[in-house]
Amino acid sequence: MKLHQLKVDYNAEEDRLLMLIATSDGVELRMWLTQRFVKLLWPLLVKLAEEASPRIRTQANPEARKALLGIEHQQAVQKADFSKAYEPKPRSMPLGEEPLLLGRIQTGHDRKGQPVVALHPAEGQGVTLTLDSVLLHSVCRLLQAAVKKSGWDTELKLPGAEPQPAEERAGRTIN
Repeated sequence: MKLHQLKVDYNAEEDRLLMLIATSDGVELRMWLTQRFVKLLWPLLVKLAEEASPRIRTQANPEARKALLGIEHQQAVQKADFSKAYEPKPRSMPLGEEPLLLGRIQTGHDRKGQPVVALHPAEGQGVTLTLDSVLLHSVCRLLQAAVKKSGWDTELKLPGAEPQPAEERAGRTIN
């Protein structure tokens, strides 16, 4: 299955994020992400983003790694299309109409070295996503936006992607 659209939005009634994944062959998968799950997922996504890039992976300086991650995040997000609304049309739902309550995460890489994230409920079948750079950083951006709306008093930060406070910038010397 090839991913067609992805949506992550906060549902106040459930106090959870609802992730909708639509594929190009007419399938939709629905998943609930709790605050606890997002807190577990976020550092794994950041690690995958760092590991996915040879430029970041081979950089010895931690500050340079953060800066490169921020640059790559901006470049990847610029390639994504956030302008189209999620198309709410009839699709088959092989995992059911009710969203799965996610409870387990596994990460890794496929044979080509692409990041892979497996999202599963405590028991039963879930979904495994192979993420290229654009999709990985887009998922990060969508999660950040949804969590911001949630009022969870949680901020998902991507190292190097946030502007630094003026006092931190002034204290650094750049050669």
